[in-house]
Amino acid sequence: QVQLVESGGGLVQAGGSLRLSCAASGRTFSSYAMGWFRQAPGKEREFVAAISWSGGSTVYADSVKGRFTISRDNAKNTVYLQMNSLKPDDTALYYCAAALRPVTGLRSGYDYWGQGTQVTVSS
Repeated sequence: QVQLVESGGGLVQAGGSLRLSCAASGRTFSSYAMGWFRQAPGKEREFVAAISWSGGSTVYADSVKGRFTISRDNAKNTVYLQMNSLKPDDTALYYCAAALRPVTGLRSGYDYWGQGTQVTVSS
């Protein structure tokens, strides 16, 4: 069992930056691939980024490639999402998730989910 708690969301102007954090409970954090997803009002939850258990492999959605960076610190049981050059279209509730399988962008591939942290980007 893994519990995930996101933080770091907030209100930022277009062009600004935010860093999201996801703290995980449990001793087996390093066994999980980790992902970030987001859901805007009236839209489906969509994949943002994912990282393998070792941090050696990362995957990004085309919409965030070059602007967002996912990383992890297994000693701190934490995964991060650095978001730069934010756009109003990035406004959403951001969720972190854990998967007991190789890094994947598929929502169905994740076993545990956090409650989300809100990111709002003003124009």
